[in-house]
Formats: sequence, C-alpha cells, structure tokens
Amino acid sequence: MMRRTPIGVPNPRLLSPAGTRQPGNGHCTSASGGDAAAADNGREEADFTVYLVDDDPDVRRALSRAISTRGLAVSTFDRAEAFLQAFDPARPGCLILDYGLPGMSGLDLQAQVVDQGHPLPIIFITGHGGVGEAVQAIRGGAIDFLEKPFRQDRLIERIQAARGVAAEMAAARAQQSELTARLRRLTPREAEIVRHMLDTPAEISSKEVGRHLDISPRTVDHHRARILEKLEVASVIEIFGLVAELPRDMVGDLLSSLIAE
Repeated sequence: MMRRTPIGVPNPRLLSPAGTRQPGNGHCTSASGGDAAAADNGREEADFTVYLVDDDPDVRRALSRAISTRGLAVSTFDRAEAFLQAFDPARPGCLILDYGLPGMSGLDLQAQVVDQGHPLPIIFITGHGGVGEAVQAIRGGAIDFLEKPFRQDRLIERIQAARGVAAEMAAARAQQSELTARLRRLTPREAEIVRHMLDTPAEISSKEVGRHLDISPRTVDHHRARILEKLEVASVIEIFGLVAELPRDMVGDLLSSLIAE
C-alpha cells in the first residue's frame, strides 16, 4: 500500500524536477504550469477552481499537485494581494488560505472576501495555529482550519465539501440579487409604505398606514396594489416572508435609499 506523506513539510516527490524555490513576488500560477504541477485538462472540473494562497513555494507546489491530480482546477498565489488582482467572483470555487501570510494577513483577506459577499468557502491552513486562531477564523466564516502537517486526503475531503457549500452560497446570493431587484422597482412613496409596514407590523391597515404618512386610505390601497405587483407577491404577509430572505440591514439601507430619491 502506498504511504501518503503529510503536508506541511515539503515532500521532495511532489516538487518539480528542479526542486527550486521561487521568490515571493505576488506570483500566480495555475495547474497548467509554474509552481503548480501539470494536470490532465480532460479531467479538470472547469466549473470549479481551487484558489491556493500560501507564501511557501514548496507547499504551493505540493498542494497544487495533490489537488490537480484529483481532476480539480487550481490557481496558486504567494500573496493575498496577488489573489485579489486575479480573482473572478463569477467563477465558482473555494479558497485554501495560509493563516500567516506576509503583507495582507489571511484574516484580513477573509474579511475582505466576506464583506464583499463573494460565495467563496474558505479553508485555513497554518503551521503555527492554535485554538484562538481557529476560533477567530471560523467566526469569520471559514468552513475549516487545518494545522500542518495534514494528510492530502483530508484536504481533498474538505475541498469536496466546499463545493457543496459554494453551490449553496451562490444560490443564496442569486436569490438575494433577484429579491433586491424587485425591491428596486418601488417608487419612493411605495418604499416608504413598505418600510412602515416592516417597522410596525401591528399597524399595516390602510387607515393606520395612511394616518402615519398623512395620506388617504384609498391612496394607500392604490400604492399597496402596485407594491404587491412589483414584488410579485399576493399579500402583505408575503412581503414579510420575502424580506426575511435578505439581511435586515440590507433591506433597511435599500428602502432608505429609495425613499431619498
């Protein structure tokens, strides 16, 4: 039985023939060349990319080969900044991220990816991690935290799990975009009515809304009919269900911007 070598201490059998280190200069390579091993293009799953960010060229080379030989496309980077320049948010993938990067740290890169809403599951790897670092990464949204040395198969298992997570994240983001587009159809007055109903759900009758906005109940009825049509719902109750699919701050900010127009 072939014995697998843990990742963390470079494995000479997984290095390129030259076995030389490359300087960390924002270098990026894909599985087709550079410090990433050649992959069988016919077996690459082109709909999913594994992004690997680690400043150690030997680790990048070893992990890149381990990933690409499983038929997965992989792009490697030695700096967080280089990854950000090349990253395509429209392409499904996951991020294997070294915790202790020079320059922009792994946690800083994680925060930027999360803040920008990219559907990109993150798996942290580190040679100097502890419980505190792991907790911080997981709280930030990482799906796993692996301490070197770890076995290749364990990383591959986590990558396969990340594929499912990425699909769920992409679906949720697409749904949010679609629901947000519906809300953007509202006029300032319609947005004001929706915000009042959301803020005071006990006062959603036409008379109560009209009294709050100083308009007649009939005018409220007219606006409400248009609101239901634009949001593609059949009742006011369904409006509450629709906005529940979105972050509360996002809904509030969007309605406020519409009202201010």
